[in-house]
Amino acid sequence: MKKVLTYGTFDLLHYGHIRLLNRAKKLGDYLVVGLSTDEFNLNKNKKSYYNYEYRKLMLEETNLVDEIIPESDWSQKKNDIIYHGIDIMVMGSDWEGKFDFLNEYCQVIYLPRTEGISSTQIKEDIGNV
Repeated sequence: MKKVLTYGTFDLLHYGHIRLLNRAKKLGDYLVVGLSTDEFNLNKNKKSYYNYEYRKLMLEETNLVDEIIPESDWSQKKNDIIYHGIDIMVMGSDWEGKFDFLNEYCQVIYLPRTEGISSTQIKEDIGNV
């Protein structure tokens, strides 16, 4: 079984997120998502509209994700890869090169972001309505 891992906050779940999950899922047989915890988001100076539990429920409802694990710090990726037997880690192209050091443990693939949509942009647009 080929296992794929990706990480994210997945706040205000939108088409770009669904596209990423679909493309990641097609790379293997089992998709694991490292979902940023509320505390980790605060450490990143990022505020989610929805809390961790609600974001987790939304991801589960997509039926694209086989397992969700909490992402609580930047340094856990290597351990997650080893512990979960990950073959491929997928990240958006905005992270290009930042996780190449993990190629020692699994294949790292950067997928192009979906143009014209992001949770940040949605929040900004709603704030301007």
